[in-house]
Amino acid sequence: MKTFALTAAPRTNLGKKATKALRAEGKIPAVINGGEVVTLPYEGALKEGQKVVEIAENKSANTKKAIITTDVVINKEDVRKLIYTPEIFVIDLTVNGETKKAVLKDIQFHPVTDEILHIDFLEVNENKPVVMEVPVALEGHAEGVKAGGKLTLSMKKLKVKAIYNAIPEKIVVNIDNIKLGQSLKVGALHYEGLELINSKNAVVCAVQLTRAARGQQAAQG
Repeated sequence: MKTFALTAAPRTNLGKKATKALRAEGKIPAVINGGEVVTLPYEGALKEGQKVVEIAENKSANTKKAIITTDVVINKEDVRKLIYTPEIFVIDLTVNGETKKAVLKDIQFHPVTDEILHIDFLEVNENKPVVMEVPVALEGHAEGVKAGGKLTLSMKKLKVKAIYNAIPEKIVVNIDNIKLGQSLKVGALHYEGLELINSKNAVVCAVQLTRAARGQQAAQG
C-alpha cells in the first residue's frame, strides 16, 4: 500500500458556528479514532484536541474502558489527492508533533454540493486488523469471452480485513476459467493473510451470454 503524508492541527472548538467558519476557510473538521484504550476513570494527561470516549460495549462491565480520540482540522487541498483517487493509502498523520499510521474510515459529503463535510480517520498498528475496501483488478482471458460472451464486473471493490501493512493496493482476480454463463463469487477467492468480508455468494464478475453466443450455441446444438 502506498503512503500519504498529512499534517493536521488539533481542534478544540467543536461548535456549529466554528465548524461552519472552518469550512468557509477551505478546511475540513475530522476525527482520529482507534487510539489508545484506557481504563476509566482516566487520570492521564490529554494533548490538545484529545478526548476520552467510553466504549459502549463495556459500559455495564465492572472495569470501564475508553478510547482516546483526537479532533483535528485539515486543509481541503491537502487531502484532494488522497480522496479523489481509486488508490488506497496508509497515512502518515502528524498531530501535536507526533506521527501515527492511519487509514481513511469514512467521509461525509454534502448531499447536494458534494462538498466534504467531515472525515473519520482510523489509527492503525501491526497488532490490530482493519477493514478496508480494495479495488478489484481482473487478470487473464475468460474462456467464455473467447466463445463470444461478455465479461461484466459487478464488484469494483472488495472489503478486506487484515493488518494494514498486509493489505494490497488491489485484489487481483484471475478470470481464465470462467465459461459462458458462469460467474465468479467471493467465496471462490482466497488470499493468504487476507479475510474477505463480503458475502460469499456475492458475484464479483460473470460472463454473460450475448445474442451472438446464443446463436452460436444453437447452431452447434
